[in-house]
Amino acid sequence: MGPDTAVTWTALLAEAAAALAAGGLASPRREAHRLWTELAGETAALVPPDTAVARADAERYLAAVHRRAAGEPLAHVSGWAGFRHLTLRSDRRALIPRPETEGLVELIVAHAPAGRVADVGTGTGCIALSLAVEGRYSQVIGIDTSTAALELARENRALTGGRVEFVRGDLCQPLAAGSLDALVSNPPYLTDAEYGGLDESVRHWEPRLALSGGPDGLDAILALLAQGFEAVRPGGWLAMEIDCARAAHCAWRAGEFGWTDVAIHADLFGRERYLLARRSDAP
Repeated sequence: MGPDTAVTWTALLAEAAAALAAGGLASPRREAHRLWTELAGETAALVPPDTAVARADAERYLAAVHRRAAGEPLAHVSGWAGFRHLTLRSDRRALIPRPETEGLVELIVAHAPAGRVADVGTGTGCIALSLAVEGRYSQVIGIDTSTAALELARENRALTGGRVEFVRGDLCQPLAAGSLDALVSNPPYLTDAEYGGLDESVRHWEPRLALSGGPDGLDAILALLAQGFEAVRPGGWLAMEIDCARAAHCAWRAGEFGWTDVAIHADLFGRERYLLARRSDAP
């Protein structure tokens, strides 16, 4: 086949679906459609069967198909992930934004829609950038210990125009005492055993630093409950994503650290996913 030879969409789709099926994907034809839509910017289902696809476009598409068949996450293959109203760059430098995390933004905007807010463990910057776009904050800070993740977050800031200050640091270390009206975080909350049992599409492609929370999954959570109590002003708010299996325990520990009005909220799938708490009005 010459360099300018085209292939029909029907033949290309069949080849892609076969490769994805060989890779063990459960719905190979649907996955083939999704990949084309992501890469070509047009809905695959609306492409006429006899459409001629240029060789260069077909090769680019099949290269992406083989990456996906090898287990690489769709967000990495396409390079993009949606989060609330944003479309963000996504790759191995940070955790892929997930729909269940979006509820954290709603909780903070509802309880602390203005002032100064920090997103600890910002990763792609998805939470911080969403807060900057949807809230009325005088300052939004995104903190991460990973230089690579912060590079990705800054790329997403340039894409979205969100006014966020991204800072390298360990949890709340860069924050002054009583400086925040709200603190939000999606910390690593899996136990080491749970991390070891993750699907390879997660464990081999996304950073362990963003997923594993130590032997009991609580290392980062307990540190945030302690450090956050110092960083948040009296009357301010804390919202964290947590594992539903440890929601009640996390709420109890929050009370031990002095947080009040502690509540557990469900995510869009009905699972106990978010811890919301208020810093006591007493200084």
